[in-house]
Amino acid sequence: MKIRNKILLLFLLTCIGLQAQNLPYADYKRFHFGFSLGLNFLDFNTIPSQKEIDGETYQADVVSLMPGFTVSLISDVRLNDYFNIRFSPGLHFGERTISYLGQTTQERFSTSVQSAIIALPVYLKFSAFRVHDYKPYLIAGGGVSFDVFKNKKVPIMLNTFDYFIDFGAGCCIYFPYFRFSPEIKFSIGFNNVLMPFDKQGREDNIEFKRYNDAIAKMTTTMLTVCFNFE
Repeated sequence: MKIRNKILLLFLLTCIGLQAQNLPYADYKRFHFGFSLGLNFLDFNTIPSQKEIDGETYQADVVSLMPGFTVSLISDVRLNDYFNIRFSPGLHFGERTISYLGQTTQERFSTSVQSAIIALPVYLKFSAFRVHDYKPYLIAGGGVSFDVFKNKKVPIMLNTFDYFIDFGAGCCIYFPYFRFSPEIKFSIGFNNVLMPFDKQGREDNIEFKRYNDAIAKMTTTMLTVCFNFE
């Protein structure tokens, strides 16, 4: 075979290879399911009470973010070529460290707050046009969550219920037998999750009172980096 013909054949095979797609009909299914694994970074937005506690006022803020673990299920409904609705119930395990600073004495103390959150979000997913085996997308939605972790031996206790919005982006990568999607999301909670000290049922632990009295309101935020398998 002449060199020219070999080059032409190689060019044609390359073009055919570039046109081939993994899972070419996967996006046309009405329903599909999957699961997600990832890391989360829980945070609080705190509003100080400016209340005097033994003649001192304190500022409180989260100073240390530790990665937690996230696992969730995926149920997806196709609306059209660009939009999907998905329900993704999940579990988020994480921890935050709150540091307190006295405004006059510069006294410092801190405490950790752990969470085990059951989240029930519903999302609207907008996907771009698929290019070979890649399809970027945006996702937004919201839902309710329940923090089921309770420990009366720590200074801060949280209310169980919260509601939130989520938004983020990802990219779907097609393989021969599944779709893999790295995704990043940011969540903003709206409920005051700080349980008032007089409702915690532990008035005998008076040393915990200043941890709670220094904060007027506390809401949650969360950054999630997850990997979807569908």
